[in-house]
Amino acid sequence: MLLLPSFAGAQATVGVGISPQGVLNVGVKDAPPFAMKRPDGDWQGISIDLWRKLAQDAGLAFRFVEAPTVNGLIEGAANGSFDIAVAALTVTAGRERVVDFTHSYYVSGLGIAVPAEGVMSWTPVVRAITSFGFIQAVLALVGLALATGFAVWLCERRRNESFSGGVARGLTSSVWWSTLAMTQRSPTGSGPMTLPGRLIAIIWMVTSIVALAVFTAGVTSVLTTRQLQGAVNGVGDLGSVHVGTVAGTAAEETLARMNVGNVGFATPIDGLKALRRGEIDAFVYDRPLLAWHIRQGDAGSVSAIRLLDVLFDPQSYAFALPNGSPLREQLSIAILSDLQSDWWTQTRSRYLGAN
Repeated sequence: MLLLPSFAGAQATVGVGISPQGVLNVGVKDAPPFAMKRPDGDWQGISIDLWRKLAQDAGLAFRFVEAPTVNGLIEGAANGSFDIAVAALTVTAGRERVVDFTHSYYVSGLGIAVPAEGVMSWTPVVRAITSFGFIQAVLALVGLALATGFAVWLCERRRNESFSGGVARGLTSSVWWSTLAMTQRSPTGSGPMTLPGRLIAIIWMVTSIVALAVFTAGVTSVLTTRQLQGAVNGVGDLGSVHVGTVAGTAAEETLARMNVGNVGFATPIDGLKALRRGEIDAFVYDRPLLAWHIRQGDAGSVSAIRLLDVLFDPQSYAFALPNGSPLREQLSIAILSDLQSDWWTQTRSRYLGAN
């Protein structure tokens, strides 16, 4: 709790949730690095420090009231239980319908956390070789071997003992020969003896060398990339992997709009721990919050998780107030002024680093 001694003109400028003593009820929720509750019960963080400065400059008295969820903060501001909510709140159309927001004080977006490079995991490798593209390429090679074997059998079945003896024996023998020729293995028995059969064999041997080289190079490249860098390297990869996020947040809404299935977690720390255990391939959440938790090692070893250098679905962070609150314009002007100050630059760097 914090009470500032000066509160000039309180009854003329306050919202509907103010106590009879003229003290603003300020809704907060733990969301590092924007709002963090210290062991002694006091609060700190980038949005908390900004609010303290705004309140001090305006001579406003207030007390912090903790809410269990982000939705609880929005509901509290909407029904007037909170005169202002100052945790890590992003501005969305749905929220704007029920509350007013001040001018934004920070603009970021969603980030993607993935297992760190060099962490060996066979999960992306298995997923790669069971993908539709890989199976399609294998079936194409098998189909070429079957077609070549059938063509050789048609040419050789009446003149070559190795490919005679009916469909069961002759055709399987020719297909076996074409498969061995494709893989550069020494065929057992004699090869084609007729001119058409040998022409087909020559074309097939040359073609199969090129086809197999391209296939091998492609598979090697894909498997090496996926094993060393992981299955996710950008937003476009989210649709084909297991994704996690915090349930009931704007990030979950964004993934739903993108038709990306996801697993909901209660907190970002829970999601990052699941990522570290290999239960999901990527964790999507507000980028500054992800950067903070990874830097603090909240999910275990800092080197086990990395944050991709991508940012999508830009979001603005602001304070929420009841609709029609007279505090809105006063606070927005003060926020715009503070954003240009050295104090804000130092505060932001202290909590967010260079991000």
